[in-house]
Parts: sequence; C-alpha cells; structure tokens
Amino acid sequence: MVLEQGALSGKYDTKNLMPEGSARAQTYNPVMDKLELLNEKLAKLAEKYNVETAQIPIAWAISKGTLPIIGVTKVKHVEDAVKAANITLTQEETEELEKFAESLQINAIRFWEKEMK
Repeated sequence: MVLEQGALSGKYDTKNLMPEGSARAQTYNPVMDKLELLNEKLAKLAEKYNVETAQIPIAWAISKGTLPIIGVTKVKHVEDAVKAANITLTQEETEELEKFAESLQINAIRFWEKEMK
C-alpha cells in the first residue's frame, strides 16, 4: 500500500507510535526509527511542492508508472490523492527516494501480502 497504513503519512514517528495491539503497530512500530527518516525526506519534498507529506508517497508511486490504490476513510484522503496526482516528481527525486528507501532495508510485508520479485 502506498501510504503503508499511515506509516508514510508523516502522522507517526518514534514519539507517536501506532496504537498498540493493532496489526499495523506490530508491523511498523519496530521499524519506526527508519520510517521516521524516510518521512523526514518525504516532508522535505512536501515542503518543496507546498503539499502535505502524505501526498508525496502517492506522487512517488505515480512517478514510477504505477496507479496507486489507496484506502480512504475521510474526504480529505480523496482530496489529497487528487492533489498528489498533480505533483510531478523529477526523475532525480524519484531515484533518490528509491535509493534512500532501499538503504533503510525496511521489511514491511504484512502477513497477507506476497513479496514481489
């Protein structure tokens, strides 16, 4: 999932973990220190483009030629997705995000997901 259950929205960090006892907390809280670094990089791009941090992962997915599927629970989520579709990351920005994310070596595959190879 593009926003990784909110882990790449900028909402969570090492001081504000996902709710204990939830499946997403089991997956993401143990690597929140690494996710926090990635979110910092996403936030810098968000500032550059004058958008919300959560819009950058969607734009990132689009820049890689995908059609991201996002889960929405609020009208704001839909509005953010529309705004993200209008962000055009440069090839350099996309490559930098890819390299940085890969360097963090985060395994966020959930129990129902199959690893893509």
